Amino acid sequence: MLFYQSFLVVLSLLAITAPLALAVGFVGAMATRSQIAPVRWLGSIYTSMVRGVPDVLFFLFVPFAMDQGLEWLRHKVKCPDWSEPIRQGNDFLVCSAAKLPLNSAPQSIHELYGFSLAVVAFAIVFGAFAANVIAGAMRAVPHAQIETAEAYGMSHRQAFWRVLVPQMWIFALPGLSNLWMILIKATPLLFLLGVEDIVYWARELGSSKTSQYAYPHPDWRLWYFLGLLVFYLAFTRVSEIVLDRITRRLSHGQATLGGEAMRKAG
Repeated sequence: MLFYQSFLVVLSLLAITAPLALAVGFVGAMATRSQIAPVRWLGSIYTSMVRGVPDVLFFLFVPFAMDQGLEWLRHKVKCPDWSEPIRQGNDFLVCSAAKLPLNSAPQSIHELYGFSLAVVAFAIVFGAFAANVIAGAMRAVPHAQIETAEAYGMSHRQAFWRVLVPQMWIFALPGLSNLWMILIKATPLLFLLGVEDIVYWARELGSSKTSQYAYPHPDWRLWYFLGLLVFYLAFTRVSEIVLDRITRRLSHGQATLGGEAMRKAG
């Protein structure tokens, strides 16, 4: 049953991370277009740095950095009389009251906490890629349309939200579609973060014997991982069909290759 529930863990990660990464990417894209130089620099540094570092490093660094940072803050508040150093060699030691989550917390809280850190890591990494895609899509919208909207009396903010943003999605969709596929393929990285996902349980249940269980069957990991292969292929295929329909819907009436093809067909 835990193996079946792990599929819900993967689907929940995608359902939460995708809109969150899209929101982070939209904010990052607006930051790169900001008229305020420090904000523009910050957006450019964020997208360049995250895109230039291997994803696995961020997936491993962000959860550990956030975990230790939050525990350090709680330690300063809850244990001000602590005299020993927090860092002792390779160990990071805080008082028991500052642990996140507490040692007395149920296992479900520990799993939810690890899952939340994974969501933040995924959102930061894929938000940077989404920011680059969205920024390029905003530049693809003809600037003459913004000028025309402002000539008709719209403010710059109104032209941005009513003209630029609605049209830029058709230009961003191909890149965002590829990013969605990459996000699907990146979900097995949950295994590296200690979350009991489908890869973890495929390895556990497929083995003839593990550190915790002994099974009355030989090594079946090949078949379990083959099942995961089929699952991911089917999931990506369904995603392609859905994204293709969204693309056709957004292309209707647009001055793009897809919109021109629909116009000629009509």
